[in-house]
Amino acid sequence: MSETRAKPLWDITVSTAENRTPDFSVISQYTCLCHGTDVKKSTRKLRIIVVTGDRFGAGTDANVWITVYDYQGSESAKIKLDNWGNDMEQGATDVYEMEVDQSFSRPARIKLWRDAYGLANSWFLDRVEICDSEGGVSYFPVHRWIAPFTNYLFYEFDSHLPQEDPNKQQREVELEEKRRDYQIAVYIEDGPAQCAELPSDEYFSHQYKLDIVISKTSLLIRSKLIDLRTPDKWTTLEDLKNIYQFCLEKPKCIDYWREDWWFGLQRLQGCNPVVIKLCTEIPLKFGVQSTLIEPFLEGMTLAEALAKKRIFIIDYWILKDVPCKDGRTLPAPIALFYMNKSNVLLPIAIQLFQRKGPNNPVFLCSDHQEVWLLAKMFFNNADASYHQSCTHLGFTHLLMEGVALCTHRNLSPSHPLFRLLAPHFRFLMAINARGLKFLVAPGGWVDKTMTIGCKGMFKIMKRGIRNWRMDRNGILPNELKSRGVNQPDILPNYPYRDDALAIYHAIHRYVSKIVNYYYDTPAKIQQDSELRQWRAELVKDRKNGGIGLLGVPGRFGMFRTVEEVVDTMTVIISTCSVGHSAANFQQYEEYSFPPNYPGMLVGEIPHDKVPRNIVSYLPNKDVTLDTMVITKLLSSGGTKPLGHFEVQYLFDPVSVRAAEEFRQELHEIHEQINRRCESQDFPYPWLDPSIVPNSISI
Repeated sequence: MSETRAKPLWDITVSTAENRTPDFSVISQYTCLCHGTDVKKSTRKLRIIVVTGDRFGAGTDANVWITVYDYQGSESAKIKLDNWGNDMEQGATDVYEMEVDQSFSRPARIKLWRDAYGLANSWFLDRVEICDSEGGVSYFPVHRWIAPFTNYLFYEFDSHLPQEDPNKQQREVELEEKRRDYQIAVYIEDGPAQCAELPSDEYFSHQYKLDIVISKTSLLIRSKLIDLRTPDKWTTLEDLKNIYQFCLEKPKCIDYWREDWWFGLQRLQGCNPVVIKLCTEIPLKFGVQSTLIEPFLEGMTLAEALAKKRIFIIDYWILKDVPCKDGRTLPAPIALFYMNKSNVLLPIAIQLFQRKGPNNPVFLCSDHQEVWLLAKMFFNNADASYHQSCTHLGFTHLLMEGVALCTHRNLSPSHPLFRLLAPHFRFLMAINARGLKFLVAPGGWVDKTMTIGCKGMFKIMKRGIRNWRMDRNGILPNELKSRGVNQPDILPNYPYRDDALAIYHAIHRYVSKIVNYYYDTPAKIQQDSELRQWRAELVKDRKNGGIGLLGVPGRFGMFRTVEEVVDTMTVIISTCSVGHSAANFQQYEEYSFPPNYPGMLVGEIPHDKVPRNIVSYLPNKDVTLDTMVITKLLSSGGTKPLGHFEVQYLFDPVSVRAAEEFRQELHEIHEQINRRCESQDFPYPWLDPSIVPNSISI
């Protein structure tokens, strides 16, 4: 066919950095131009809408040509995409037009080609949309860098299993390039797999990075004002409480942190609500005696309370003998809780080290107030250490980086499962690279503000990852069942469980619709070479160059059923959204008042029941302010809410409908949580779908 230069339909560049879904309100005002009187009756016009990606260096000065093919095999003229002005800039939408014969049917595929003209000729193309003047829109998602002097073919929706892709060679070449860019490394000895070097495709967008810098600068300025007005060392709790009147808001815990019911509430709706277990028997290493705790059981014997499922336990065996920064000591406590007749969870006994003995007393809720309070503070010091090492950093940020890395290396951008997962990996590697460089590095925030320091954090993380299994810890119903807290009549006021399960099941239904559509027969799973390689690298030992995840569903080294694929995808999406949100977004509320949830305590851990001055155990002002600033920054919002994607990857009708139904279900969950929160004195909004982001980006 002959080459034609595209006529500028209008000179328009619309920023779509924050909204990738088609903006027909912008396009519709120009629709009339598609019916110009100079068009011959034997032809009609197509609008070619080109969306350039919003990432570093995405825009191009190169010359670009396109050819369109319909479902009958007809071919359009090859046209040059060129408007007046500077088009195809980063994050922009440009619109062109072409004429086709009246007999030209629905566009089925496009061929793109560009040269290397200009200093900035690299080009990352998000998608192409073709609007027919007689109605109908065809979507060609691309999400790729377009190399010069290369013919690219993209089919409508560009979502194919490898065995069904008519463009296998292009697919294989792209995956080879991805494997070179996304290489596996293990930087923490015996730790999780990470990306060897952050690829430019994973950088923060300019706006997102700017927002983080502005937020941090504002917080640092406010903390400086506090620094100038307060003493270096806290002498009373009132000194500490006074800092909130200057700038940062007062956390709710200040009024309640001494209370036993508040300590119990932290286990159910704090930032580490994933460790409380139903107790069926008292461990032999726990030196608690039934006669000591039965006075707190409202007339029941210990045996009766255990039988009625009223006793709960947290055992931090994983923290035993953890090496800490500067020779500090971390407790490895065991705590016993009782659910009273008013369904309030109360702590009744705490042992601060694993081995019972005369120098390791069991602290009781009936002990002297300051003795019991200090025991609870040291328990929370241990809880905070586990929270940051495993629940937050280890089991969300770093485990999911390995999954994202494996996905880029083994699933083509055209694979429907890549398109399903991609929105949930947005900025994940970028925030991890930044966090490990500035927060979890020698001399960084963790070393300064936490008892364990980086050395202890990595030790705890390694122990945790060694015991983490996707089939037990990742599949949420199984995880709750493993702790004996999956039934609503056990811990009836457990909002983390109830909200996380509601969203998990919604994710499962959403994923199931898409996976069942593409794998409509079991044979397609076995024939999918990319999926097979993806799973193989996911479970391969890290020492042999794999990601090293345990318990990934499947048998005999591969997925066998659709349900196994659905479960795996659901765990990944749930961890990147629900799992991270539960661990992250109330950190300021928990950590900003050190006695409530201390990342660091100074002084020797008590080995007796002598009352001590609580304030003397608190870190100094600098540590407190550093804790406040970073936890406030980490508690800020991330990407768009779950289901509302910054970049749309799936355009086929089944997936689009599944996403719409998913958003509707999430909205219903949001309304349920809102109604519950309105009636509660201490609401738990942290898993409201309207604030749960798609990905781990902060």
